[in-house]
Amino acid sequence: MKILFVSLGCDKNLVDSEHMLGILREKGYEFTDDEYEAEIIVVNTCCFIGDAKEESINTLIEMGGRKEDGKCKTLIACGCLAQRYAKEIRSDIPEVDVIVGTTAIEKIVDAVEQFNDKKDYLMDIDVLSAADAPRIVSTGGHFSYLKIAEGCDKHCSYCIIPKVRGNFRSVPMENLLKEAKKLADSGVKELILVAQETTMYGTDIYGEKTLHKLLEELCKIDGLVWIRVLYCYPEEIYDELLEVMARENKICKYIDIPIQHASDRILKRMGRRTTNSDLRKVVMKLREKVPGIIIRTTLISGFPGETAEDHEEVMRFVDEMEFDRLGVFTYSQEENTPAASFPDHVDEQIKEDRKYEIMELQSEIVADKVNELIGKEFLAIIEGKIPAENAYMARTYMDIPGVDSNVFVMTDEQLMTGDFVKTRITGALEYDLVGELV
Repeated sequence: MKILFVSLGCDKNLVDSEHMLGILREKGYEFTDDEYEAEIIVVNTCCFIGDAKEESINTLIEMGGRKEDGKCKTLIACGCLAQRYAKEIRSDIPEVDVIVGTTAIEKIVDAVEQFNDKKDYLMDIDVLSAADAPRIVSTGGHFSYLKIAEGCDKHCSYCIIPKVRGNFRSVPMENLLKEAKKLADSGVKELILVAQETTMYGTDIYGEKTLHKLLEELCKIDGLVWIRVLYCYPEEIYDELLEVMARENKICKYIDIPIQHASDRILKRMGRRTTNSDLRKVVMKLREKVPGIIIRTTLISGFPGETAEDHEEVMRFVDEMEFDRLGVFTYSQEENTPAASFPDHVDEQIKEDRKYEIMELQSEIVADKVNELIGKEFLAIIEGKIPAENAYMARTYMDIPGVDSNVFVMTDEQLMTGDFVKTRITGALEYDLVGELV
């Protein structure tokens, strides 16, 4: 039987999808990318914000239609939306045969083989996604994600993740090293560490923060060229982590620190554990301790109660901090979160206008930064060839795949995806760069 997998949402979700693919392959199942040929369709859903929820619901409904005009016999809903809204899916989307919630991915074979039971496999808080489970890397083979923990203990007032993913649980280091070595042996050259919060790694099972120790061990694995870390909460960044980042050549001088806001009043309403002053100190420390570091962050515009003055505080902060990479989400009112019941919700158009203003400011900051790169040389990883042109898409250490910028490398040479090349920057195209082989 042929299976189609549709993976929505974040990179943590993608890791779960890849493990389910690996488990099913070991059982002899085949895969297809044609939804009309698939006899089994699995949708790994997301519900982090309203847009993600809507995309997941629409995808389930669309794939359910393949039971009428395709070969689909079984539709399986997995992931966060499935975990959070299992009852609603059962009543409103009857085309769904089986529901597999978060951290229940080892049940995917049961879901496929016993779909007539209409059974739900929901989150088991004591079970982690199997770090040493079979896995099919779906990112092209030259880079891959390593999920080092599950769940979150922060309970920010706008976020539903702790309710659908559970409390924070670190994956044992020996499992992660085993998985990382398997990935490297299969050709992965760039390893990207992800979790809801990577900086707390080890606190639950080792009694202390041990992300720096994990990074040191990962750097010993042959074949890995780049290792980078995402989702570092600013208040949890610590000296040993920065020392390792500065010392180890394999670790990309790149960090993702979601700060969400810069007004002390709104940060407190969000349940965040930093102030404007704290955030400034973190940014200064990062740049001092890790020279050349690229700092990425995310913000939320239009949080309940946000005033024009709060927004201006964010604008000043962004202007002064000059982040290298920045993204903005408009606030999404998620039911069963504390913020959903807060008074003074902001008009949707105002949210969008404030988001636009922040991104306009950020584009000016980035324009200055990219122009400063012209003439400099960087190691870059090839992502693919641009059809009908003597050019390749590539990334430097400054950019993560699918999110940040690209370098368009102009050359007549034949290069392969995953090759590392030395590139001299010759021009800039707003956020992207143009380069040539050295």
